[in-house]
Amino acid sequence: MLDAFSRVVEQNDKKGSYLSADEINGLTAIVADSNKRLDVVNRLTSNANSIVANAYRSLVAERPQVFNAGGACFHNRNQAACIRDLGFILRYVTYSVLTGDASAMDDRCLNGLRETYQALGTPGDAVASGIQKMKDAAISIANDSNGITKGDCSQLISEVAGYFDRAASAVV
Repeated sequence: MLDAFSRVVEQNDKKGSYLSADEINGLTAIVADSNKRLDVVNRLTSNANSIVANAYRSLVAERPQVFNAGGACFHNRNQAACIRDLGFILRYVTYSVLTGDASAMDDRCLNGLRETYQALGTPGDAVASGIQKMKDAAISIANDSNGITKGDCSQLISEVAGYFDRAASAVV
């Protein structure tokens, strides 16, 4: 996993070139938005347990057939695995927000996740629904303007949403 700065340096080093004005401007924008990123990551991290628990509860209410007797997530260990996986996905979303890059989430969290759920008989659309519930809660928390760095956060919020959408797409 490379942060944006390391990635730009590595790409230019391979080409044997200096940084372009566009690359420098892009990195300048990252620095300018870094406090907003840190605020969003802090909020999501501070609320991670409730984001995951509420998404799980809502998912159980929405899809009881998956969690009742005979469902893919009926046993306690399967339910615990569902909660764990939602937590993992949220954690990697926060890493992606912090770095502005989804490569760690792709490589270490999402790669092979669909196949794992298929092998376990867990409906991917149910997992995607849980991810959507976390996304809704996370965006609500991140959009709360109290105690957050002032400025337009619409691009960052769109980025946060994109990471959740990427995760949801990976499981269906």
